Amino acid sequence: QVQLVESGGGLVQTGGSLRLSCAASGSILRVNAMGWYRQAPGKQRELVAVITSGGSINYADSVKGRFTISRDNAKITVDLQMNSLKPEDTAVYYCNADVTPYYKRRRDYWGQGTQVTVSS
Repeated sequence: QVQLVESGGGLVQTGGSLRLSCAASGSILRVNAMGWYRQAPGKQRELVAVITSGGSINYADSVKGRFTISRDNAKITVDLQMNSLKPEDTAVYYCNADVTPYYKRRRDYWGQGTQVTVSS
């Protein structure tokens, strides 16, 4: 089984910073893209940032210049450094990974989610 475990959420004031981390474990043959999504109350889940195994990165327009995604392929981790946080960044953040497990089909896996709250 493949698991994604997130950490690092919390409460921060406007303008503050948080760092989210996600570690993948289990019967993993290959991890392709890894990324972060978020879902605010009453809204759909949206892409925040994604990074491929080769290091190509894509950010949502709303976080460009403030958030930085990085990954460690050896440790199978992906981090999201969030700076200059705004109240509209408040959401549950989910780690996502496109994984090819051993003896199973390639598919997306999700973490359990971590709450980020930015107070004004």
